[in-house]
Amino acid sequence: MSWFWAIIGCICNAALVLVLAPLFEGILRKVTARVQSRKGPPLLQPYYDLFKLLGKEDIESGEAPWAQRFAAWLSMGVVLAAVCFVPMGFNAPLGGAGDALVLIYLLMLGGLCTLMAGLAAGSTYSLLGMSREMMLMITLEPLFAVAMIVGAVHANSLRLDAVLGGAVYEGRFGVSGLLMLVVSAASFQALVQRVPFDIPEAETEIMEGPLSEYSGPKLALFKWARMAKLVVYAALFVALFVPWGSGLPFPLGWVLFWCKVLVLVLLVTLVAATHARYRVDQAVRYFGGMLVIAVFALILATYGY
Repeated sequence: MSWFWAIIGCICNAALVLVLAPLFEGILRKVTARVQSRKGPPLLQPYYDLFKLLGKEDIESGEAPWAQRFAAWLSMGVVLAAVCFVPMGFNAPLGGAGDALVLIYLLMLGGLCTLMAGLAAGSTYSLLGMSREMMLMITLEPLFAVAMIVGAVHANSLRLDAVLGGAVYEGRFGVSGLLMLVVSAASFQALVQRVPFDIPEAETEIMEGPLSEYSGPKLALFKWARMAKLVVYAALFVALFVPWGSGLPFPLGWVLFWCKVLVLVLLVTLVAATHARYRVDQAVRYFGGMLVIAVFALILATYGY
């Protein structure tokens, strides 16, 4: 009956992320407004926005409506699939069924959905946003992949349940792990597509970039997936780099896990509220430097450091 509990765990993880993601987005907006001396929207405003978009007419435009539909649903499907491999205060339902490479491919596929969305729309703004997304993916996605591989090297296994948390507990984090902690923290803002690295979206410049031609339910799916991605990456960061306390009995371990996720979300909010958006060339140079450090950390990890 282990498969039954795995299915139940996947459903619970997906439901938890879908419910909490708009709440974290509301916290992000509220804190940003307070930092900038504004009142800000209500805490539940993201829920209202999503429900409003889901209730609108599904208008299709662009050169390939079928690709627009597929990209919207795939973006949400990818996030929900990734949730099944990530601990959310408990052991991941499919942590023993997949490995680090599966999770890397899944999260990389989320960026490809954005590229597909921009290509399907065919407008000038969406194509410009798609080109920016592509340039960032080339330098950003390898950072997450290297972080997972360094964790796998320290854990001596590609199994996710060994990579996420085990290496730190067993004292094999090493210098390479500390370097990847710095690199992952420095690039986290971009992984969740927040200021100053929300370059493909850039509402004040190119009107939401790849999603400029989207409206109604499909736009809601993309926005909901983006909110959920913040929760997923925050949970991954906590599980990979700061898993201490996860072995505490329920509900202490569960509450501590979500407190750490909330702290990470607040840090993302403070950075977004106090920094201006980077130019594309600035972001590429920044991530290029981070990639050099990440490769150096991977070399150290292979030698046991």
